[in-house]
Order: sequence, then structure tokens, then C-alpha cells
Amino acid sequence: MNGLINYVSCGLLWLGLTIKAPDLIRHWRDPILRVICTVMALAGLCFILGSPPTVGAINRITGVPNLAAPLTYASITAYSATSLILIVYWKGGPGVGRLARFLMAAYGVVLLGITALFALGTAPSERRTDFDTYYATTPFIAEMIVLYLAAHLAAVVTTALWSLRWARQVRGWLRAGLLLLGTGTVVGAGYSLCKLTAITARWCGSDWAPLGTEVATGLAGLGALLTVVGILLPWAGPSMMTWLLPWRTYKRLAPLERELETVLAGRNLRLRRPWPSSPAALLIWRQTSIHNALSYLDAFIDRAVFKQAHDQTLDVTGDQERARAVGWAAAITAGMCDVRSGQLPGHPIGGHPVIDAPDAAELVRIAEALPLQADVATDRPLHGAPTRDAV
Repeated sequence: MNGLINYVSCGLLWLGLTIKAPDLIRHWRDPILRVICTVMALAGLCFILGSPPTVGAINRITGVPNLAAPLTYASITAYSATSLILIVYWKGGPGVGRLARFLMAAYGVVLLGITALFALGTAPSERRTDFDTYYATTPFIAEMIVLYLAAHLAAVVTTALWSLRWARQVRGWLRAGLLLLGTGTVVGAGYSLCKLTAITARWCGSDWAPLGTEVATGLAGLGALLTVVGILLPWAGPSMMTWLLPWRTYKRLAPLERELETVLAGRNLRLRRPWPSSPAALLIWRQTSIHNALSYLDAFIDRAVFKQAHDQTLDVTGDQERARAVGWAAAITAGMCDVRSGQLPGHPIGGHPVIDAPDAAELVRIAEALPLQADVATDRPLHGAPTRDAV
């Protein structure tokens, strides 16, 4: 059987853990950070131990048939318990450390129980995918299976209730993370319920093995994915926005830079592009290039074009910011049309500059207004002829 999906999932989780490792080293005393890293490590371990090729390899290397089963059960139990402990630390309040230690002790007993019951039981026939249902009636092995499923179900149900209840009291990235975490643990509860249902059916003489192998496995994968994303979102969300917002602004300024390309290239006003660089650095580079082009073009901007577009937009919308953006877009479009046609005059139009230079936020609005000015030059005479609104 192919365990590629399991290995890819484990690789992604452990890649995230590797990225987070420097923070863990710097702030190893932070209990929340330690728990987050533990959750990611255990989630990846669950995926890799649950893969059929890994199951076969563990059994073959150790020479103990089905040793992979209690190892997998132990990792699932530890993962679900750690997710619950994370909620405890996130919520905070009095007695947090005591409650966390109690949960660790309780699930430590469960892990010891899994180990002892497997040692007492007998499972000589290797089962890579249907161990639960195949040995559902075997003494001690059956108790081990029920123990880990009950412990997992208790942890995920408690985690779901706590996280979804707490999500109603908070906002922002923490709320989104708690909702995903709660949803993931609800889905994860389906894993235990499917397994327990299949085992109960086996006790009653029926064979519902696919419910415990195919359906439960799919729910476990989806639940783990949602849970880990929910755990990481409050931490990664602000960092992601720090990266995403400059990139979004950088892309939104592209039309304005393209409109000014003739000036930027012809006058060698564009700075050398930084590489490699962050979105914030690229945004500064593009904004600086645009400002350089506008500084050169400003003395030759037709103020009448700006005023006409500005006043018309202000009359229609009553929005001063939009009116300025449309006025700038019209004036830039007309000025660049003159540049491309070789009609740029040798002296400024309209005397001294009377339009305040656009700031960073206004550059974006100008870029968005440019498509509306595609035909501005058709309504405007060449320099040297009187302008319709000239006074």
C-alpha cells in the first residue's frame, strides 16, 4: 500500500516544526510554544506511524508482530492529550499549571495501560490496516484498543467543547484558530466513533471493517489537518498578514508603474530591483520608482486636466479622496500620452506645482483609477493648443 499521503503530511508538519525550532530554542521556557511544537511533532508522528509501509517496517525490524499498533495508539493518545493541554494554556487563568499536570499524568497512565495490555495480549498475525477490528475479541488486545479509543474520544470532545465555547468570547486570529481547532477535533471524534462502531459490530458478529479502516482513516487525516492549522493560525496569521499586505499593495501598484514605464526607462529613474527581497522591500522599491517618475512628470502635469477630472468626480461621488485619485490618474494618463508622442513641452504647464504629491495610500487609489482614464487623451488637445478648461 502506498503511504505517500501520510509521508507528505508528516513532512509538511515537520517542516513547520523546523521553521518554528529557532523560536523554541530562544524561548524554550514558554509553555505554549513548547506545547505547539509538541503537537506538530506528534501529529507528524501519527501520520508516519499510521502508514502501512511504516507499520510493516517496524514489525519486521523489531521482530514483534504488530508492535506498530501500540506505538501508533500511543502517539495518537499523546497528540490528542497535548491538543487539550494547549487549550488549557491558551485560556490561562488560575490553576493552569495544575490542570495541565493532571492531564499529563492521566494520559501518562493511559499510555502505560496501552503498553501493559499489549504485553499481556497475543497478536501473532500481522495486520497493517485492520488491526482494531481483527483483534476486537482478543483478550487484553481488545481492552487496549478500547482504552486508547476512549481516551482519544474524551480528549477530542473536551477540546472541541472548550475551544468552540471560548471562540465566542474572543476575536481575530485566535477566534479563527479556535473555530478550526474545534472543527478539527469534532471531525477527529468521528475517527474514534467509527472505530468503536466497527468494533461493536465485530462483537455482535458483523463485519464493518471498512468503517474502521477507510472512513475512520479519512476522518483522522482531515481532523488532524484542521486541528494543526487551527493551532498554528493564531501564531502564523499575523506573520502571514505582515507578508501578505505589502505583497498585495505591491501588486495593486503595478498598473501605475506600467503607465509610467516610458519615463522610468527613458530617464533611468527606476532603482535596481532588490533580489532576493521580502514583499515589504519590493513595495518600497516600487513606490520609490513611482515617486521618481512622478517627480519628473510633475512639472509638466496639466493642472486643468487634473481639476476637470477632480471636480467632475467630486460632484458625482462627494468623495474627496476618490476625486483626487481620479484627477491624478487623468493628469498622469494625459502627461504620459504626451511623453510617448514626443509632445512634452520644454517648460512646466500651469506655473508652479499646485497639487500635493500623493502619499503611499493615494498611489494605490490612483493605480485603481487608471483604467477609467484610457480615453483621456482623445478629449485633450496637444500642448501648444488652448485647453478646454484653461483660463
